[in-house]
Amino acid sequence: MEGLIVPLWLIMFGACVGSFTNVVVWRLPRQESVVHPGSHCPRCGHAVRWHDNVPVLGWLLLAGRCRDCSAPISWRYPLVESLSALLWLSTLLVGSGGGGGLEPSLLPWIGLPLVGLLLPLVLIDLDHMWLPESLCRWGVLLGLLVSVTGGVTLLADHMIGAALSLMVLEALSALAEQVMGQPALGLGDAKLAAFGGAWLGWHGIAIAMALAVFSGAIVGSIGRLTGRLKPRQPFPFGPFIALGIWLVWLMGPGWWWNQWLAGFTF
Repeated sequence: MEGLIVPLWLIMFGACVGSFTNVVVWRLPRQESVVHPGSHCPRCGHAVRWHDNVPVLGWLLLAGRCRDCSAPISWRYPLVESLSALLWLSTLLVGSGGGGGLEPSLLPWIGLPLVGLLLPLVLIDLDHMWLPESLCRWGVLLGLLVSVTGGVTLLADHMIGAALSLMVLEALSALAEQVMGQPALGLGDAKLAAFGGAWLGWHGIAIAMALAVFSGAIVGSIGRLTGRLKPRQPFPFGPFIALGIWLVWLMGPGWWWNQWLAGFTF
């Protein structure tokens, strides 16, 4: 029973953070305060009662409808809360080579703010093809702050990773615009990569970007083949960068590099 206490706490707190993530994802693109007013129905304006605001359970008890005006409440709310809970739980899976090279004593807890920032960035990019600079900036600052605990060498590695990621992706975007007449990457993607570099170092973000390109190419190809994406139609790349960052955080760049090499031995 004692072994279940930590996972249960992570699930509960992760779901609560997921509830706040829903607020951030809705309000930040609309330039609204994420703290005031409190949660309310966008149709009738009534405040959500505290017992109706319990993650997932509140939505189920209300049968997905506002208590006051019966307007439907999107299924996305409990889905994001559940996803956040699972992501918080996944921090327990961080391997010996993961965690951005930070002290093992800080793991898995130090990964919680990382995943807490990545999730709203992914959702906002999916909705609006926009990666808020404020969230990316906080990600860089927090990443460098926690890197201080690993000493000067680790901090320098993570600072180089953040700076190189930003410069390389901005340069690639400018080059693609010159060659193709349109940017292949948004500046938000470069800032998200810098965010990842601040947490993973330059080796880690290089592997994360390789995973992002690989997964993005697969999804993009499927989208083109099925007609869901038109030729040269852009699609958000931020979710793939975030996925790469999280996968490298959990397993470490060395593990992924070994898997890559193993794939060529067959």
